[in-house]
Amino acid sequence: MPLLACMHMAHGEGPAATAAGPEWLLLASPFVWAPSMHGQAALGGVNSKVDVPFSEVVHNLSSVFMGNLELTNRTLGFYLDGVYAKTDQSERVYGRKVGLAITQTTLAGGVYYRVYEHALGGATVFSEPRTWRLEPTVGLRWTKLSTKLDVNALGFSISKKTEWTDPFVGLRTQVDLTDRWVLSGEADIGGMDTASKKTWNAQGYLGYRMYVADHPAIIRVGYRVLSQEYRTTDFTGNKFKYDVTQRGPVLGLSMRF
Repeated sequence: MPLLACMHMAHGEGPAATAAGPEWLLLASPFVWAPSMHGQAALGGVNSKVDVPFSEVVHNLSSVFMGNLELTNRTLGFYLDGVYAKTDQSERVYGRKVGLAITQTTLAGGVYYRVYEHALGGATVFSEPRTWRLEPTVGLRWTKLSTKLDVNALGFSISKKTEWTDPFVGLRTQVDLTDRWVLSGEADIGGMDTASKKTWNAQGYLGYRMYVADHPAIIRVGYRVLSQEYRTTDFTGNKFKYDVTQRGPVLGLSMRF
């Protein structure tokens, strides 16, 4: 079942830095994401709906991968997030069957800094103070898109490859509800440098702390939305448009090394 397996960022947790200096930690979180896809794509003068409802995710997602690595000292952090997804669908446009295949690769690299931390009292099961924290983040998101459109009745096929980079700004937050339960969220917006590209991303998770192979870990369940819009011209002189929103439930395990 080709659901989206991913490595998602885990918010840094831990006691205060020792007198010898801050301790740097590697964070990784294998997840499963099952996103629906909705929007519009235009190529070679042909407009097509991108419509993959949640009930058809398994059938239409033919190849998927997502991963994230993060390095943090609990105050300053760096992360790299990668997404690869390939979808295939078909629909009727003006009475003709149209096939649309989209292959998308996205890499986002960024930095965050903990600007606020409020003590909530008590400790987690990892023997760390319970807190609420806020972390602004900035970075760059690079997207490579390959789109192929087939009009079966006409024997017509056209493809387009393009890539773009846009800066983004956002905010991360996490609150320790109890010694085991934790609530976290993140939102960012990109593409402020030009009107031809826009991106926004939002995700929220409820987590439960535990140990896995002697490593602190958090089981997480949540929801993620990723929306991207990009406009340019193709080699035919027609408008190329990709305006798609992916959204769906997430389940995974965050681990700290």
